[in-house]
Amino acid sequence: MTDQILTNARIVLEDEVITGSLTLRDGRIAAIDSGTTRASGAVDLAGDMLIPGLVELHTDNLERHIEPRPKVDWPHAAAILAHDGELASVGITTVFDAMRVGSIPQGKARFVKYARNLASELWGLREAGALRINHYLHLRAEVCSETLVEELDEFGAEDRVGIVSLMDHTPGQRQFRDVSKLRHYVQGKLGLTDPEFDAHVAELKALRDSHGDRHEAEAVAAARRYGAVLASHDDTTREQVAVSAAHGIRLAEFPTTAEAAGACHEHGIAVMMGAPNLIRGGSHSGNVAAKDLAEAGLLDILSSDYVPSALMTAAFGLADLWEDTPRAIATVTANPARAAGLDDRGRIAPGLHGDLVRVARVQDTPVVRGVWCHGRQVG
Repeated sequence: MTDQILTNARIVLEDEVITGSLTLRDGRIAAIDSGTTRASGAVDLAGDMLIPGLVELHTDNLERHIEPRPKVDWPHAAAILAHDGELASVGITTVFDAMRVGSIPQGKARFVKYARNLASELWGLREAGALRINHYLHLRAEVCSETLVEELDEFGAEDRVGIVSLMDHTPGQRQFRDVSKLRHYVQGKLGLTDPEFDAHVAELKALRDSHGDRHEAEAVAAARRYGAVLASHDDTTREQVAVSAAHGIRLAEFPTTAEAAGACHEHGIAVMMGAPNLIRGGSHSGNVAAKDLAEAGLLDILSSDYVPSALMTAAFGLADLWEDTPRAIATVTANPARAAGLDDRGRIAPGLHGDLVRVARVQDTPVVRGVWCHGRQVG
């Protein structure tokens, strides 16, 4: 394969930013050199930054494309391709697509099974060479459900399940300690009356009482069976973090308090927060602000969550806050790659995948000007 040379770039390495040139060969980074080159065919990046491709561990974006409006089931192949293209356009080159497992099949507030079929459709498009970027699965294991165990059993090691997260949405704790926040969200989305919402809350609490401990244990076992990383979700107290640590969890998604985030670090658990939280200056659920954790040194990883473009914007916001570009870029590249057990990407170093993003800042906003995945330009 002919070498690709990118030159006159500000290359963001692990602990410094250099002006130099980078050579891609056979889909990997072959060389990094300081200074510019006039080699034939070299692409002049005109002083733009060159950073590793972004690694996204938790995004609901695919679900948003599958169901763009409540009760609208969009054609799945078209939705997957639109999702894939959108992520490529904002510099994400590796994504763990979040899919819920565990359903409540009956009732007005029901949520139905979909993950197995959607995953099969995703892998079909991957085998056909239709996808631009790297996809893995993130199975969100809903503890408060009826069908979690049988849905987990439908997946195996061949499904590229990279993360399993323990999702406990029992009203009155974790993300929805304030049940009024849950009421506003659920009634706005599903149009439930007050009595219907109260019945929904009672059902979730009953499911937690009857199935919760068994579902949690089965999800932990499934992660081990898949060879996946196990993550906690919405830890709120030190006690909950201690339980997470006992499960062997090393990734905490969106802890809701500074107390929980601090306890995570004490247990060697990486803390991931939502990029929208950082950009907006706070959590839409009223939980701890990502900026507060960043200032306290308790923020390790960012996730775009529900806005793919937020990942790049938030990373550069952190660069300004910390006055440290390599440290900030690592929250969306090296740190999530490491947390997911991927040692072949997330950094710019010889031998690693040629996953790269060309970025300029226009009026303090990062603008993506080029994206390469495995050395192939995809955006």
